[in-house]
Amino acid sequence: MIKVTKLKSQDCDFVVNAELIETIEETPDTVITLTSGKKLIVEEAMDEIVRKVMDYRRALFRNMR
Repeated sequence: MIKVTKLKSQDCDFVVNAELIETIEETPDTVITLTSGKKLIVEEAMDEIVRKVMDYRRALFRNMR
């Protein structure tokens, strides 16, 4: 799970299941498309989301050892 912020709503954080992310685009807003087809527009840059997903997966792998 990764924490992101809804666009234009600085205090509206929510959590996304990183395993359900299909694509991330910058158009110029960052749009996360889930495997269900649902689209989420967030404040974070694409690179930041990618970093959060990588950190999440690293943490999962560390816990499996």
